[in-house]
Amino acid sequence: MPSSKIVLLDALTFGETDLSAFDSLGDVKVYQTTSASQTQERITNADVIVTNKVVITDENMKNSPSLKLICVAATGMNNIDLESAKSRNIKVKNVVGYSTASVIQHTFSMLFYLLGSSRYYDDYVKSGEYVKSPIFTNVSKPFFEIKNQKWGIIGLGNIGQGVATIASAFGAEVCYYSTSGKNHSQAYKRVELSELLKTCDIISVHAPLSEKTKDLLDYEQLLTCRDAAFVLNLGRGGIVNEDAVAKIIDEKNISFALDVLIKEPMRENHKLLNIKNHKNLYITPHIAWASVEARDTLVASIQQTIQEENF
Repeated sequence: MPSSKIVLLDALTFGETDLSAFDSLGDVKVYQTTSASQTQERITNADVIVTNKVVITDENMKNSPSLKLICVAATGMNNIDLESAKSRNIKVKNVVGYSTASVIQHTFSMLFYLLGSSRYYDDYVKSGEYVKSPIFTNVSKPFFEIKNQKWGIIGLGNIGQGVATIASAFGAEVCYYSTSGKNHSQAYKRVELSELLKTCDIISVHAPLSEKTKDLLDYEQLLTCRDAAFVLNLGRGGIVNEDAVAKIIDEKNISFALDVLIKEPMRENHKLLNIKNHKNLYITPHIAWASVEARDTLVASIQQTIQEENF
């Protein structure tokens, strides 16, 4: 039986994760990145495609007669024309739950960075100022505890529930807004979005992007947030309006942590790069999903899927 042709289109997203186990599954071709103009040439003779964010269109599938399986190295599958795949009897498999612990941990990492004024104190010591201090400590920049803070969660799926559990362990009072309207947790109070924004000290977003959640937190909504609130988006870019963040961060004392943006990588001359109040903004380049352990789990799950499909 001929060896299956397996093509990895954007292996750079796996970082240093060991991909050698793919070699036992077939004839493997690994590309670190793939542009839209390169996609067709690279997949034309493939039996299996592995893609994280590379878009696979109806035209791509039409011109890839051997294609039997598309493995999406993510949970979301919006980069695949699913109707076309179904009509052509091409299986599409994603990976669910591999990054839950990683995203939960990064949520707290981002919060602690802002809540603890970590940038200020790290700069203070490394600048040499601590050497000159007349006392053993420096508490010139306020930092706070999670205990007794009110924490509002937007999107109470697996990640949101995990964040709620840990926030509660720290002593926070947790409430949530269900973006789908389907979640009815017995453990936490469900509230309307307007109440959550007006009353919570910490607000974290863990929802998917949809028509219901696009620009859910726009300028008018963010204006209603409490003074000194912390707003964290670890859901999807576009849920928290970035232009609104760039405007309000220089007008009101609100801190923002963003791991996701509407366009990734970040577009040139983005408004968030030109704000004045840098201390109240923390951005990471969409890494919440990508702990070493999460990437290992992701790759292992894809390899298992290919093996089980017997291609």
